[in-house]
Formats: sequence, structure tokens, C-alpha cells
Amino acid sequence: MEPKSLKLFVYGSLRQGFHHPAYQYISNYFRFVGPAKVKGLLYDMGDYPAAIPVHSDHYIVGELYELNQKDEYGWAFAQLDDYEGVNAEIGEIPLYRRDLATIFSNGYTTEAWVYWYNGNVSDHPIIESGDVLAYRNSK
Repeated sequence: MEPKSLKLFVYGSLRQGFHHPAYQYISNYFRFVGPAKVKGLLYDMGDYPAAIPVHSDHYIVGELYELNQKDEYGWAFAQLDDYEGVNAEIGEIPLYRRDLATIFSNGYTTEAWVYWYNGNVSDHPIIESGDVLAYRNSK
């Protein structure tokens, strides 16, 4: 079965400037395409950001990547799904879900996978800039 997209949009710990060990994984299996954004709201959950898709003109700042080897799709995305908490234990709700979204990058649009938060954000502050790196650096 042909993958729906080999592209990935990241906005949190998988971004270059975050200096998280998980970025090493991204850099091994994906190539950096460029800076990008997606329609959504970003929330501060304390230890991590949470992205929620919206139809309004609110944007989340991040980076667009493309998988290096198409034949590694299943394995590469399974590892990311595990890291993002997509595969919950029986009886638990997954922390995130992976969906395709329209990504805006360098004057064009493309479809890419995004990890959207799957929980409740009502008591958490919105990151107004949509950029978790800028937000963390300003604290």
C-alpha cells in the first residue's frame, strides 16, 4: 500500500532548535525541507506543547521534513507514533493522533503528517505566537 505522505510537520521536541535527543532520530531518517506552519492553536501543557487543529487563521510554527527512504515508511512512522504516545495501552486514550494536514512552507502548500493532541487543553495557556521555541526562550 502506498503511503499517503512521506512528509512530516514538527512543532515541538522534534524541531532542530529544541535540542531534544529525539531530534537525532528525525535527522537520521528524514531530510529537512524548510520552515513551515499549519493552522492550529498551541498550548503549554507544562512539559510539552499540545497542538489542536483549527480552521481560523491561527498558525503553529514548525519545520517540514520528508522521509529519506520510502521503504522505511512503516518503521520510521511506527517509531514516531510510539514516541508521541499514539499507541496507548488497552483502556487508555492515546496522548496524540497522527493526521494529514495542509502545511504552508516557502510559498506553497503540501500535505504532511502532524501529531495533534488528543486530550483536554481547557485549563492550559495558549502559546499566542504559535512558536514553542520562541515561547520557551522568552520564559
